[in-house]
Amino acid sequence: MSDSKDAASVSENARGGKVVTGIVISDKMQKTRSVRVVRLERHAKYGKYLRRHTTYYAHDEKEVSRVGDTVQIVETRPLSKLKRWRLVEVVTKSRYGGTAPVEEALSAELPISGGSLS
Repeated sequence: MSDSKDAASVSENARGGKVVTGIVISDKMQKTRSVRVVRLERHAKYGKYLRRHTTYYAHDEKEVSRVGDTVQIVETRPLSKLKRWRLVEVVTKSRYGGTAPVEEALSAELPISGGSLS
């Protein structure tokens, strides 16, 4: 895709898997994080941009991420029934320290992943 490092873009890594940025919405499982990735889609008829989201299960081996953290995840081989993503890095730590309710953590500006909006 593009060579620029944009936090809100979907890119390909060296091994061919997609790299996306999202917010951790759950850290209650051992070594697994639920990550919400937000994207903008243009409505086919009206042209208005709609905010859509997808929740991915990502493997966090060292359990370094907490609720509200912005993280980068990469597509990988199936690790379990639902887990197909692996945590690459924690981009920004949550100012709540993982103790805030999910609604407060998600009320902050969500990064938007996606291609061009033209």
